[in-house]
Amino acid sequence: MSSLTYDLALAGLSVGSAAALTGIGLIVTYRATGVLNFAHGAIAMVCAYVLRQCVVEWGWPLWLAATATLVVLAPAIGVTLERFVFRPLAVRGSDPAQTLVASIGVFVLLVGGAALLWGQGARDDAPELVSADPWGQLAVVLVLAAGVGAVIRWTRFGRELRAVVDDRQLAVLGGIDADRVAAAGWAFGSFTAGLTGVLLAPYVRLDPYGLPLLVMEVVAVAVAARMRSLPVAVLVALGIGVAQSQLTRLHPSGWGGPLLQAADANLFVVALLVTSLAMPRVGTRDALPAAATARVPTPPGAWIVAVVLFLLPLGFAGSDLHTSVQVPALGVVLLSLVVVTGRGGQISLGQAAYAGLGALFTALLSAGRFPGLPRLPELAALTVAVALVAPLGLLTGWPAISRRGLALALATFAVGVGVSRFVFAQPYATSGLSLDRPAGFDGDRAYYVLELVLLAAALLATHALRRGRTGRALAAMRDDESGASATGVQVPSLKLLAFVSGAALAALGGGMLGMGVRAFDPAAYDPVRGLLWFAAVVVLGADSTLGALAAAALLVGLDAGTRGGVAAALIGVLAALVGRFPTGPHEALRTATSRLRGRRTATLTALGERARKRIRPPEPSSIRRPALAGVTAAPRDSSAVSRRTAADGAPAPPGPPAPDHESRTGGAGGNTNPAGGRVHPHAPAPAPTLKARSLHARYGRFTALDGVDIDVPPGRITAVVGPNGAGKSTLFHCLAGTLHPTHGRVHLGDRDITRLPPPTRTRLGIARTFQQLSVFPSLTVAENVRVGAEQGRPTDPEAVERALRLFGLDGPARSLPAAALPTGTLRRVELARALACNPRVLLLDEPAAGLDGTEVAAMTRVLKALAADGTALLVVEHDLDLVADLADVVHVMTAGHIVASGPPDHVLDEVVP
Repeated sequence: MSSLTYDLALAGLSVGSAAALTGIGLIVTYRATGVLNFAHGAIAMVCAYVLRQCVVEWGWPLWLAATATLVVLAPAIGVTLERFVFRPLAVRGSDPAQTLVASIGVFVLLVGGAALLWGQGARDDAPELVSADPWGQLAVVLVLAAGVGAVIRWTRFGRELRAVVDDRQLAVLGGIDADRVAAAGWAFGSFTAGLTGVLLAPYVRLDPYGLPLLVMEVVAVAVAARMRSLPVAVLVALGIGVAQSQLTRLHPSGWGGPLLQAADANLFVVALLVTSLAMPRVGTRDALPAAATARVPTPPGAWIVAVVLFLLPLGFAGSDLHTSVQVPALGVVLLSLVVVTGRGGQISLGQAAYAGLGALFTALLSAGRFPGLPRLPELAALTVAVALVAPLGLLTGWPAISRRGLALALATFAVGVGVSRFVFAQPYATSGLSLDRPAGFDGDRAYYVLELVLLAAALLATHALRRGRTGRALAAMRDDESGASATGVQVPSLKLLAFVSGAALAALGGGMLGMGVRAFDPAAYDPVRGLLWFAAVVVLGADSTLGALAAAALLVGLDAGTRGGVAAALIGVLAALVGRFPTGPHEALRTATSRLRGRRTATLTALGERARKRIRPPEPSSIRRPALAGVTAAPRDSSAVSRRTAADGAPAPPGPPAPDHESRTGGAGGNTNPAGGRVHPHAPAPAPTLKARSLHARYGRFTALDGVDIDVPPGRITAVVGPNGAGKSTLFHCLAGTLHPTHGRVHLGDRDITRLPPPTRTRLGIARTFQQLSVFPSLTVAENVRVGAEQGRPTDPEAVERALRLFGLDGPARSLPAAALPTGTLRRVELARALACNPRVLLLDEPAAGLDGTEVAAMTRVLKALAADGTALLVVEHDLDLVADLADVVHVMTAGHIVASGPPDHVLDEVVP
């Protein structure tokens, strides 16, 4: 028994050593560049293929082939990727999600290229670089880990590497050659990938899909080490390897036997699931780059062309039509990514799992093998399968609530790999399954018609998620999750809706694929397919239903009409070049076309320009206005809010003088604005006072708030000032709900709201703006404001128009996308959106940032009118002149304390230097 234990431990050390090499390479690349290299496994596969090509096909000596592969080729691949793929992203300061898209593109490109060069069949004659003795492999791992750790900790290069990872731009300003550091990290990471590939290839079947996925499964060891600690990565890898080998000694009987065998063979997958779900802090920035999810304008007549092209196969016959039936089905699967990624802005690398479950459940239901359910006709089986798979979208939707970026990518990838390994690859679930087509649709042409009907239904469902209140809320969540939450959007519920809807569409498409080929093929729903589908949808327009259909036709058509791998290689090239096209390939093509057209356009001479100005004066700008429309500039001691006339847009004559300080705090004129009308259409109920008592907040050992008390009463403007680091932002976040204090309470009137999330506070009447602009760039100005009106407190139907009018946005600018507007206009859009929420308490974080002097003066009068209507306002502002003109009460903060409070003329003159 002890001999068996020893032998199994040695075998486990061999497997763990290969996993440790992967972990070392991933950590070094991540620490040098900030990139979690999803292409690590593909680089390992390419190096293994090249070594085999040199030794088996060309007859090179093993030592020469190994030197060329590991010392020359592998580092060269890393340096090339850094120079042409990831350096442009780093220079532009791209977020981790955009580098993720690029690394997936490299993965897909290398897999497709390998399939083109060496075919898709498996090879079992890879040369053995070192003996199977695990001690030699373990020694290599330990020497590499110790050497890398020493370099990172005790050398100048290690210090430069850490500086580049922390802040690349600051490191460059400090004289560090960031490109050299990143290139060295990529070269070493690719070397370890190549070493992993050539060590594993003799013991696994070498094919373009299996080895890359096998290597990526062990990313768990790097995640468990939090992408930082090499010793932890090595220990975790060796521990999992030994545990996996020891599990082979167990042979339980009954239903648990197959499950234990599956866990025994896939313990690294189990570790990936556990680490990705238990450690949500690996990359927490935005889900996807704006270019990947921005709406792509559909060219005129594109849908007519698409309909014609999808109807053409009805005239085909034989193998051509047999191939064509896969396009609508795959189109439905890709539409699920449009919902999750394009509409919801969430990374989902596990859609292939839901498509496979749809096909599997349809086959089981139609065969009468689904537990607890009778045999069903094929169409009924497909319907029930979709209903069963849709709730399983919570497998990825629930982790998405607290994850973004790389953390979400890892979680969805882990779910996809887990389903593939523990469901699709198990004979007890899939053996002997066949899948027929529905009665009456057995022929290819009839079945294609049925697919077109189902595709049309899926298109309508996807279109419905883009329009109306839900569509605007999804777009807001995609563009700015924090801003959407502060506006009242229920972000967790919307994420679950996106993933559940996506799972249902993927299941529908997967069942259609299975019935199209009359079989359940687990390889058709491999996790690598999920990566390919994700990359295809992103590069062709994640928010474009037409792009999803084009991607489906491209993937099926290229691989069917040529050697397998062409589609993957093409999609991989486009995804890998995402750094070269900051606004996406569609915009790059449109810009290039516009430039070509512009070169052919005749231009006027200087004399012609002068003549045209005399004949037709230039039109006034509809975006940059000297002041907020409807608000007349006036001296500090007067205020007038007026409405623009419908005829010419000129300001109406100013109304009566502004109410004095007494009337703004509850006098007879307290519900009217300076023009004699109301900012709110009806006399509002008295606003409650927002109160904070004994607030304490800490960041680690740093105390940001230390017993702060503050009241924000209705009908008054309260300001908070103080130096940087005084705790103003922390106090603001505690009141807005984006941060919960460690001690103390926050009340709105008599209600304790200390633990309520921002959307709930918005519905109670607390609206806010952000120091850094928070608008939804893919929505128009009017849609931005409408999101606030729809998600805030119940309001009248005129809330949107009133807010647009007050902030001068009711002209042509209302229909422009927010992404095309200058900073000052965007600040007005944010203020209008907050006002459309019909707030009783309005929290403003540096509201004057980005506004010119005229706009600031006009905004001041609007805020005073809101206070006159009974709204409670809190302003955090650095402009002391603005505070002196605007505020009724000023609180001065220093080191987490309020050190002075009172009228601005007293506090600002005597306390603030």
